[in-house]
Amino acid sequence: MKYDKKIPMKKHHIFLAVALITAQLAIAQDIPFEKDYFKDKKEEFKIAKKDYDAGMDFIKEAEKYTDPSASVLRNFETYHISFYRNAMPFLEKAYAFNPSSALLNYHLGKCHLASHNKYGAVDFLEKAYRLNPNVAANVQFFVGYAYHIKNNWTEARKNYEFYKSKVNAQQDFPNIELVMKKLMECTYGEKLTQSPVRVWVDNVGPSVNTKYPEYAPLITADESIMIFTGRRDDTQKGGMDPNDGLYYEDVYEARRDGRNGWQSSYNLGPVINSGEHDAPAGLSPDGRTLFVFYGWKGAGDIYQSTMQDGEYSKPEKLPSQISDNSTFESSASISYDGRELYFTSRRSGGTGEEDIYYCTWDDKKKSWGEVKNLGNVINTKYRETGIFLHPDGETMYFASEGHESMGGFDIFMSKRVNGAWTKPVNVGYPINSADDDVYFVVAGSGRYAYYASVREDGLGGTDIYRITFLGPEKQPITSSEDNLLANYKPVREIRMEPKVEITTSSLTILKGQIRDEKTKLPVYASIELVDNEKNEIVATFSSDAKTGRYLVSIPSGKNYGIAVKSEGYLFHSENVDIPKSSGYREFEKDVDLKKIDIGERIVLRNIFFDFDKATLRSESTNELERLVKLMNDNPTLRIEISGHTDSQGNDDYNQRLSQSRAESVVNYLVGKGVSTSRLEFKGYGESQVLISDTEIAKLKTRTERDDAHQQNRRTEFKILSK
Repeated sequence: MKYDKKIPMKKHHIFLAVALITAQLAIAQDIPFEKDYFKDKKEEFKIAKKDYDAGMDFIKEAEKYTDPSASVLRNFETYHISFYRNAMPFLEKAYAFNPSSALLNYHLGKCHLASHNKYGAVDFLEKAYRLNPNVAANVQFFVGYAYHIKNNWTEARKNYEFYKSKVNAQQDFPNIELVMKKLMECTYGEKLTQSPVRVWVDNVGPSVNTKYPEYAPLITADESIMIFTGRRDDTQKGGMDPNDGLYYEDVYEARRDGRNGWQSSYNLGPVINSGEHDAPAGLSPDGRTLFVFYGWKGAGDIYQSTMQDGEYSKPEKLPSQISDNSTFESSASISYDGRELYFTSRRSGGTGEEDIYYCTWDDKKKSWGEVKNLGNVINTKYRETGIFLHPDGETMYFASEGHESMGGFDIFMSKRVNGAWTKPVNVGYPINSADDDVYFVVAGSGRYAYYASVREDGLGGTDIYRITFLGPEKQPITSSEDNLLANYKPVREIRMEPKVEITTSSLTILKGQIRDEKTKLPVYASIELVDNEKNEIVATFSSDAKTGRYLVSIPSGKNYGIAVKSEGYLFHSENVDIPKSSGYREFEKDVDLKKIDIGERIVLRNIFFDFDKATLRSESTNELERLVKLMNDNPTLRIEISGHTDSQGNDDYNQRLSQSRAESVVNYLVGKGVSTSRLEFKGYGESQVLISDTEIAKLKTRTERDDAHQQNRRTEFKILSK
């Protein structure tokens, strides 16, 4: 075989080295958008330059608003984002013509950081730096930030450290603090991602999410209603925000069918939505009180709307001590009993840029009291927002840029112990990400949560997701075992896990419909929740006048009396004794109220006696006082008080005990001024049990049988005349 003349080995190596350097220089050549570089493509350059200039005009507009006292990231978040979003389509067209402009790559990288596709920023920013390391003084920070978003802690740290060396030398204090914080976030992020919490994150589907952004979900305690923000084409008046080119925010609602999931969502209409930006800020556990930003009036004030006849009323601004015209209030949450209101505000005098505040309801003045800062256990020097009080009365969730955040806003949880809120705990990865995670709400059960996120399985921009907490890990189950969640499709970063037992919240939800006993038509009624031990009204709820539906959240650990009252009807009472360790329970109970008519009778379920005696216990006071009020409100009413026992024990003894107990109730009423001529009493012993011995014998557990006997032991009253 004949060979060509070879290049000497040494010269060959030199040739290769020169070739590599030349190639690298060619790749790394910064080609500005100047016509001298494109003499052979004059027409193409002319078109591309027009797009480039249009995009850069938005960039220049953004830079007009730069605050020299703020950090580079705060400036970008506060002023630049909408302008960069508007610049992006123009710069993308210019990039197709000239992908080797360092400045164009730099700004396109920032455009991606301002968009829903933040993951695409790294390639542009890295390329900008390779083309020209001096393209911008902060390019290394944004390269680090782009890696941070992708959870690449090593590359993020490397670039942050490089940027830190520059800002240290310049004594650039806002950015020194910023980059130090970002380095700490990387430390927290690395720790959290190494020990992920066991959850599934599922898109709630096309009945709620669309090709437009949906976010800031709020739910009722039983997950039957979701209120959220949407920026859709059916917004009121069809207006668009000129700053970002998206439809104005509106408030939407979806309802959940237990069998079929979320039904089609819909705009709440012109009573709630103004045609400008309107967004939900908070929702009571029963869904009857909605807090909104109504037309973004003032500096960003919170308005309150109340469910009336199945519809939300026109929002009314909260008192001035809460919605201050000069400050921005971003979220609100009301406690299950309606006695505490928590909200976030950027008012002066706080711990940081945005803090959580609270106030309590004054029953005497019928108004909210003094506003107080929640203090530095919860609030930091950074921003806190997205406040949510769980209906268990002792758990709070909120978003914070401070504490141990892994980047941007993270979701934190705090518990109320002995009246004080504990140090917040990060709820963990993958619920939290290196990007902003805000507006996180948890169902009454404690097993499910909702929030908005931008993910690969999204339907369009920001979507709403449901989180399922799986609890402690256990061994894989066999194919014969139940897998409640088998039909859920997990997103990319979540591992498939078997069903496990988890710790749920200590809460009972009682819900149903209040109706007229005879017509079965809905009835508007007030519902009092009473702590029987303290004889205090814990909370007052109401049913909807149009539907009769009601929902009561009842934290565990107490014996509660529930009284349902409506004008023209006898009150209805229930007793609920909830041990602290009972976990989550949900009951559907319809209540049929009886008109005040001759012959009608009701059971007084919250009258209690000492064991084996006729001595009234103090826990009976509220129920007895309701009976006194009924007699005073109806001065011609005559009633019979009757005592009843279960079928256990001696017949004669049961009759005497029931007689004595009925007499004790009558004596109480007489002591409160009710005439004896209007009262009769009688003991029926075990002769009128509600549940027979035959039915009790069929019950499977001791608890069920004990409950049946308890229902038979009761005090009733019957109307004799009116």
